[in-house]
Amino acid sequence: MTHTLTAADLLDRLANIAPDSPLAAARITRDAATQHIQGSYLALFADDGIDFSLPDRLAVARQVAEWHEDSRLTAHYAGRLSNPDPGTGGSRLQSALHHAERLSRHPSAATPAHLEELRRAGWGPDAIVTLSQLVAYVSFQSRLLRGYRLIAGQPVDNPLPLPVGAAAWRTVGATHGGRPAPHAFTQRELGWEPWLAAKPLKEFTLQQQATLEHNGHADSDYFRLLGRNLPVLEQRTLTDKGIFYTAGGLARQERELAAAVASKVNGCIYCASVHARKAAQLSKQPDDIQRLLDTPPGGKLSAGQSPRWQAEIDFAAALSATPAVAAPEHIARLRELGLGDLELLDLVQATAFFAWANRLMLTLGEPFEK
Repeated sequence: MTHTLTAADLLDRLANIAPDSPLAAARITRDAATQHIQGSYLALFADDGIDFSLPDRLAVARQVAEWHEDSRLTAHYAGRLSNPDPGTGGSRLQSALHHAERLSRHPSAATPAHLEELRRAGWGPDAIVTLSQLVAYVSFQSRLLRGYRLIAGQPVDNPLPLPVGAAAWRTVGATHGGRPAPHAFTQRELGWEPWLAAKPLKEFTLQQQATLEHNGHADSDYFRLLGRNLPVLEQRTLTDKGIFYTAGGLARQERELAAAVASKVNGCIYCASVHARKAAQLSKQPDDIQRLLDTPPGGKLSAGQSPRWQAEIDFAAALSATPAVAAPEHIARLRELGLGDLELLDLVQATAFFAWANRLMLTLGEPFEK
């Protein structure tokens, strides 16, 4: 059976992907990711919500897209708004926009006090989770769009290949909960504690509990916290699986490498530990992975790596910057090294997904030493 991209696919339209192009074929090959990226959008924006109205969600999304300097994505969200000026919103919306700017621009600067500010402004735990998912998702969307346009040879904003260095990690003696906090990027296994209460498993319906258990989320504070908006979590989980757990295309260790690079750029020590460890195990190159993790703030992340890894790291770092600065030169170099459209799509999607994942991990909780 022949598959085609649906006419309703938002990113297909915003990226002007030609239906007979190699990129369209690659997205069809990755149909699970394509379907659930769109499904995540529908879960976040299709219906109104009691705690976080659709007009407010669209106002936040429009502003996040603007901060990420994607004009077509900004216009899309503005076009769904009856009043596209967020300055006319009330204090509750303004508090959401302050939170959204921090998540967009400086997620590693978040603290528990920032969530308390939201609560004082009238945001409950469920609404805070939806707000955080929305900001992180639009950050993901903007990077997908830039990556798709670059693969297709289309023009992008800010096309110069600017260098992107490693981010600093916020060093504290102990976590908010009093556990020992990590002080350096590591391949060791870390724990993670939430700043908002994870929803107890017994408070989910039996069907919801079954969904969490099916995805291996029932015993995780992180996923039971995100489960405060279970439809979005479910689509996000399926998007993750569609990006990282598929055959062919970019080798799995290179997808994990891209995740680790994005996490270094964003300053997410927890995500970096998980995906650096996976990349090291799969590639059997733990020293090269540790060299990446040891890159000091502002340092060149690809220093000392093989030519292929250098090109992949440089691209992933540039796509992870805010706003993204990945450029045609990055794609040209990757093609010279033999990456085809499916491998490039995998690299884009693995990198972009951690614009989403990092922003949740960094702003809803923090890692601790086990």
